[in-house]
Amino acid sequence: MNIRPVQPSDKSILTHLMYQYIVDFYQRPKPKEENVHELIETLLQKKEGIQFIAENEGEYVGFATLYFSFSTTKAARVTIMNDLYVVEQARGTGVAQQLFKACEDYTKENGYAYMSWVTASDNLRAQRFYEKMGGVRGSWENYSI
Repeated sequence: MNIRPVQPSDKSILTHLMYQYIVDFYQRPKPKEENVHELIETLLQKKEGIQFIAENEGEYVGFATLYFSFSTTKAARVTIMNDLYVVEQARGTGVAQQLFKACEDYTKENGYAYMSWVTASDNLRAQRFYEKMGGVRGSWENYSI
């Protein structure tokens, strides 16, 4: 298994993985390809975030996305793991743990105060996974508009 930062040559396969994540897994409308490519290009610059891709024997089996932000209460930079996706046939094989660890390591190695993330309230498998990885449910409620 190879977990590494996304490279420009990964754009096509990453786009495919992102559509699986957005449309198939979360059942959201398919964003325009140009918008997905713009997001990937932005993250390739590693100024606003970074993406990692998982490759196993030439097959791409998952990705994770970290966004960079700030915590006022910590007066420090933080990362937000916005996405952690593993293709269905590779779930339960350790890919998610390795992607998570890559995000956690990046956070620590680059001096961020902490890494946070959210998951859908009905994604019980993800919640069990995050607890297994040492995650603790926070005391904040998340809202969006």
